[in-house]
Amino acid sequence: MTGRTRPFAAYEWMIAWRYLRAKRAEGGVSVMTWISLVGITLAVFAMVATLAVRSGYRVQFVDTIVGANAHATIYAAAHAGPDGRMTREISDYAAMAERLAKVPGVTAVAPLVKGTVMASAQGRNTGVEVYGMSLADLEKVPNIAHSKEAQGSLDGYDQGIAIGQGVAQTLGVTVGDMVRLISPDGVKTAFGVSPRVKAYKVVYIFSAGRWDIDQTRVYMPFAEAQSYFNREGGADEIAVLTKDPERINDLLPALLAAAGPNALVWTWRDSAGAFLEALTVEDNVMFVILGLVVTIATMNIVSGLIMLVKNKGRDIGILRTMGLTEGSVLRVFFICGASTGLIGTICGVILGCLFAIYIDPIFAAVNYLSGGGVWNPSIRGIYRLPAQLEFWDVAKAALLSLGLSFVITLFPARRAARMNPVEALRYE
Repeated sequence: MTGRTRPFAAYEWMIAWRYLRAKRAEGGVSVMTWISLVGITLAVFAMVATLAVRSGYRVQFVDTIVGANAHATIYAAAHAGPDGRMTREISDYAAMAERLAKVPGVTAVAPLVKGTVMASAQGRNTGVEVYGMSLADLEKVPNIAHSKEAQGSLDGYDQGIAIGQGVAQTLGVTVGDMVRLISPDGVKTAFGVSPRVKAYKVVYIFSAGRWDIDQTRVYMPFAEAQSYFNREGGADEIAVLTKDPERINDLLPALLAAAGPNALVWTWRDSAGAFLEALTVEDNVMFVILGLVVTIATMNIVSGLIMLVKNKGRDIGILRTMGLTEGSVLRVFFICGASTGLIGTICGVILGCLFAIYIDPIFAAVNYLSGGGVWNPSIRGIYRLPAQLEFWDVAKAALLSLGLSFVITLFPARRAARMNPVEALRYE
């Protein structure tokens, strides 16, 4: 052993392995080492699981926004109407929609008539937001036309309405039932404006994946909405769907140019940007907090390794007198400590990934054991706890744990390497 050998030679791994698997009576792995192993495993598991849930929540939240709403909405600036009153109605909506459809990156354009009314059925009432949209345009809205939990069919849409799942539950109706829509801005008479009441057949019930949408939204044929809301020959806004919603801001100049003068654009990022920024801040804070938890868990490696060095003082002295270098001793104890961090990190990553993959049955079991009501969609907006594994999230957790484990291990390993063999064997 007096000759120069390569770092991390086989005999160094053999000695470290013997120390790690030694019985407690022989001064082997201490209780603190097991505690640090379990602590690192749980800390890494918590970080991977939390980051997966945060990523899944963001992805599902954005998906329900861009999958059930316009990526960009074109409004008209306030202008004087034919009767002299200020209005935002778009009279040349067909020509404007045709120009917008030619913008590169735009996949669909839909004129809309919108209004808030009261829906009534089975003696129950609820406020709803009506979207007047043609069948061809509605079929291009993925989370509505292709809802996984839909009832009925859009084939009869021209003779009825489509309502959200929450609206149907509140009113106690199903496909084929009649729903009355009551608008305060109805027929104009000599005595003023009287409320407009009209019954429509429910032909389609959808779930967009968002509680607030399912609870309030109703779709009506575009021509019928124009008549119902007194918008004959006009539209309230034009909805634009794009190929890449994440880059909607890059299309703003082209959309404004195509829409013409006195046009305004409101994107999905404008409506949800503050919430997404809050999610980003929360993600960063959670990473810092969980990073501190991982740091505390890895600090236990120091305690376990110091105890191991103390118990193996005599062995260190003998090995040094036999010719083992300081570097070899350092690497032996570095392997002992780093192995704890490595094994704990691997176990934590595996547990975190399994949690993210099987989150639905896990959540169902927790919900069952707690008696239900764990997840309130009216507060969180979506119906289930989502999780999505991202490579970079898992890599960050693993690299943080391994980096801390390796750095912290160096201090007690260096202390063992600098131990004087004479002092170590003096009282033996």
